[in-house]
Amino acid sequence: MSRAALLVLADGRFPAGGHAHSGGAEEAVGAGRIRDAADLGAFCRGRLHTAGLVAAALAAAAADGTGPLALDEAADARTPSPALRTAARRLGRQLMRAARAAWPDPALDALAAARPRGAHQPVVLGLAARAAGLTPLDAAHAAAYESVSGPATATVRLLSLDPFDATAVLARLAPELDQVAARAAEAARRCAAEGPEALPAASAPLLETGAEAHAARPVRLFAS
Repeated sequence: MSRAALLVLADGRFPAGGHAHSGGAEEAVGAGRIRDAADLGAFCRGRLHTAGLVAAALAAAAADGTGPLALDEAADARTPSPALRTAARRLGRQLMRAARAAWPDPALDALAAARPRGAHQPVVLGLAARAAGLTPLDAAHAAAYESVSGPATATVRLLSLDPFDATAVLARLAPELDQVAARAAEAARRCAAEGPEALPAASAPLLETGAEAHAARPVRLFAS
């Protein structure tokens, strides 16, 4: 196991395409739900405990060895919004390219062949973590962190928010990030015995409806 590999995988400069996505923050800013650092903190907390938990559990399960195609179907079932499913697969395709370059692995090759248009990003993330020698808990941490760091970074650009304030939001969420990652890793352990039905399916209706509204906008800064 290499903690340095976890740093590489979770680094915002890893060429996985996340910089082009706001995780719903752009639509929330446009709707007036994010206006300052306090609003950003509330948005990120809600996203962490819903979409972030689901993504972390899928990633942990993939890192634990659950079949990625079954997990990809589970991810589809947990993503009602067509716009979010499209975004997740685009991100998964880009992450797959980066992961295969960094940590060549037959399991990544097999998933890329089975899902040429892209598998869901958390599933690819979990396989990449496994290929890098990381644990399911590591994969869960990477997915949970990505679920809030993307919106925080995007909001700095969208609102000209002070980057120190955005970083403080992430720092204050650190204990909850640990809790969500631990819950996700435990769900992945149950998944090994019970199947993908054991994984959480927390819903975030505003993220879903917001994603559809955002996808219909003729002018936008971020892809999602």
